[in-house]
Amino acid sequence: MLDIKFIRENPEAVKENIRKKFQEEKLPLVDQVLELDSQNRQTIQEAQDLRTQRNTLSKQVGMLMGQAKKDPSKLAEAEALKAKVTADAQRLAELEAQETALAEEIRKIMLVIPQIIDPSVPIGPDDSANVEVQRFGEPLAPDFEVPYHTDIMESFDGIDMDAAGRVSGSGFYYLLGDIARLHEAVLAYGRDFMIDKGFTYCIPPFMIHGNVVEGVMSQTDMDGMMYKIEGEDLYLIGTSEHSMIGRFIDQIIPEEKIPQTLTSYSPCFRKEKGSHGIEERGVYRIHQFEKQEMIVVCRPEESMDWYEKLWRYSVELFRNFDIPVRQLECCSGDLADLKVKSCDIEAWSPRQKKYFEVCSCSNLGDAQARRLKIRIRGEDGKNYLAHTLNNTCVAPPRMLIALLENNLQADGSVKVPKVLQPYMGGKALLVPKTK
Repeated sequence: MLDIKFIRENPEAVKENIRKKFQEEKLPLVDQVLELDSQNRQTIQEAQDLRTQRNTLSKQVGMLMGQAKKDPSKLAEAEALKAKVTADAQRLAELEAQETALAEEIRKIMLVIPQIIDPSVPIGPDDSANVEVQRFGEPLAPDFEVPYHTDIMESFDGIDMDAAGRVSGSGFYYLLGDIARLHEAVLAYGRDFMIDKGFTYCIPPFMIHGNVVEGVMSQTDMDGMMYKIEGEDLYLIGTSEHSMIGRFIDQIIPEEKIPQTLTSYSPCFRKEKGSHGIEERGVYRIHQFEKQEMIVVCRPEESMDWYEKLWRYSVELFRNFDIPVRQLECCSGDLADLKVKSCDIEAWSPRQKKYFEVCSCSNLGDAQARRLKIRIRGEDGKNYLAHTLNNTCVAPPRMLIALLENNLQADGSVKVPKVLQPYMGGKALLVPKTK
């Protein structure tokens, strides 16, 4: 959410940013919010003038009532001023109600106007305009056919989607045996990897209040992702970033305790509305999964340095699994409204002979901090808004796809990356039970 003062002083820059995000339908909102802001400031000023006048008149009434004891003619003058105070009080009540209504209307619009994107963001209407920046590792396709990922898992008796469908419906799964163990090994390694980077490990709440949801994501994303608990002001998290950033709501953090660097484990729950292609069946796009996340709360001048560090952590982790990856810079039209800059890390799929998304790294500037009132107290005692960032450390469903495909052997066995072997009881090779 932008500062209303910034919009007042830079309306054309805000409109140009909307155009860059290909959201022309939002252009009228800038003029609307400025008009409402003008009305609100006039309302606030009139109310303040009435309060000042009320104090002055109240003193005059007191003086006149005292004088009326000796001079009864003063009583009529005092009564006239009392009537004026009463009328002003009624008008003040109207203004205060108007101020509340205008402030709420302004806030609703401000939540929809997108954050100013970083100048380095490529301009484009949607993800088709995202830009490959660099590759890490050699993408290779073996000389044997790579089965679909659920077929690989089934060869190890490692997945049961039919039973999950009967129990929970589509978009759920049972993981079993070595595949379930590999899933947990990936999470455990991701946890220790981030701890070794100096991050504090955290297990957060898996449900959050609506005001936290509003603070961490756009309304569009909220409607398309979040599951609400019926009859309660609680939502199941779609990613632990939500509750991790929410931890700092309405907090003032001393500058000496900045940056806050946290890595969190959680299950994640998503509606995943809409139809998807065949490549997104199986465990690619599901309603429930587990993830290791990383978040940073830092000073504004440090956020771009942290952004660079975070996405590089993802690259390092995936390369430790012998998985080729690439960094893809998200274009303006592919950025959620709260994001200043974002990139995806995509893993190589030997079966599809193309890359697919496995991590998303984002710098949200002060957007979440402004909504949630997350501030830093500087050495001079003054408070200023923090910047927040998040990045996927590892989400095993998609990670499992990449890991299984890139470590599959011609005989159907799967090599266990060296860094995961301690978490797999020393196993270096998974041997299928069926072919």
